Amino acid sequence: MLNLEAITNASVATEPFKFFMAAGVLSAVDLAAVRADFPDIRKPGIFPIEELSYGPVFARLIEDLRSREFEDVMEKKYGVELSGKPMMITVRGQAQKKDGRIHTDSKTKYVTGLLYLNDVWDESQGRLRMLRNASDVDNYVAEIPPDGGTMASFLRTDNSWHGHEPYEGERRYIMFNWMTSQAALTRELGRHSLSARVKRNVPFFYKGA
Repeated sequence: MLNLEAITNASVATEPFKFFMAAGVLSAVDLAAVRADFPDIRKPGIFPIEELSYGPVFARLIEDLRSREFEDVMEKKYGVELSGKPMMITVRGQAQKKDGRIHTDSKTKYVTGLLYLNDVWDESQGRLRMLRNASDVDNYVAEIPPDGGTMASFLRTDNSWHGHEPYEGERRYIMFNWMTSQAALTRELGRHSLSARVKRNVPFFYKGA
């Protein structure tokens, strides 16, 4: 399902950190099928894939992300060894205004990727920005619209600053992280799983799409 050629052919930026964007990672037909099988997420936050229910086409996409073929492509993109590093997969369906604050990702994450599953993104907000510093979301080297089928990725460093302008409403993506160790994966999954259980029991209301 994944268009590995589109990922292979994407150029990797090296400043201020290594990152790339690849469009067309999912065909229009596959994107529509994946969207139809997307988990029923009605609250903001990031949910571990293990906590969600979804259809068979979405499940096939998850299998592709966990495949050795995809891992091999990502190793070559960054010139790193990923084999043996555990992968964490989480999913977002809804955004709230506090999302997108500037950060670098935790040191337990080695490589981060996001596969967007929206329609064409017409909003000016909610576009991922690769930033030059930790204080100015407008000081960016690249802005990536979260169009469906677009993938963004970066090699985590102490200056891999990224974020986006506040957006509230539906904003779908799968996030996948190669973690530095199994212990790190266990801790992160425990934290996200607890958060997911809390969200299920707390009402949430927002204005917007």
